[in-house]
Amino acid sequence: MKITYIGGGNMAAAMIGGMLSQGFTGNEIHVVEPDANKRQELSTQYGISTSAPDEALPASLAIVFAIKPQQFRSVAAQVLPQLNDALVISIAAGIRAETISKWLNGYGRIIRVMPNTPALVQAGISGVYAAADVTADDKALTERILASIGEQVWVDEESQIDGITAISGSGPAYVFYFMEALQAAAKAQGFNAEIAQKLAYQTFAGAVKLAIHSEDDAGTLQVKVTSKGGTTERAIKALETSQVRTTIIAAASAAAARSRELGDELGRDSE
Repeated sequence: MKITYIGGGNMAAAMIGGMLSQGFTGNEIHVVEPDANKRQELSTQYGISTSAPDEALPASLAIVFAIKPQQFRSVAAQVLPQLNDALVISIAAGIRAETISKWLNGYGRIIRVMPNTPALVQAGISGVYAAADVTADDKALTERILASIGEQVWVDEESQIDGITAISGSGPAYVFYFMEALQAAAKAQGFNAEIAQKLAYQTFAGAVKLAIHSEDDAGTLQVKVTSKGGTTERAIKALETSQVRTTIIAAASAAAARSRELGDELGRDSE
């Protein structure tokens, strides 16, 4: 019985590579991919089986839909006759379990996953929601699969996936935005591009590592760095004057609202 991926893109490849490092074997993994060159590349790199979309699926414990949301409905129609009681795992953004169920003729064993791009280096965090028909064994299998790309957080309400999307799904872009700004600040202080990047990247990497290993929360760690009357205090005051904290919260709220809109739009497509 295989873990079958529908789609062999970057996220699927990251998950497959991680699964192999976590104890899965190549014989347990299959990929359905329309691009013949990509199929050959995946087969050679990971020692897994592959097939084209018009070929029969192998017997599968789980089928992971790793495709673009716009492709999901037509692909679901192709997979439906060969579903054979496999767990359905979707990493397609925005498509709700109810919508997927409609496209699969009422099938109920569906898990939605919202990964993020650090999954590509096995440092991701995924939000996970299980529909009502999902079993404890299904959840355990999903956790084994997702452990290959980082950590996971289960949510009880599917609507919380929109919040996961806003915080961790879109979150790397916020971090990269701030990193870019810090690089620009370093350049403004006279450093060349190479040094500016090194200062910005390692400052983020070191601060995150410190936060992860500290018993203090981020707010407390910030206070510990901020000496009264010092340079950091003046910088923090400038950030507060510019309402950077409020802007970040508003940005995440906007992302969550867009996630809900996409779910509504894709849901209407199922009617």
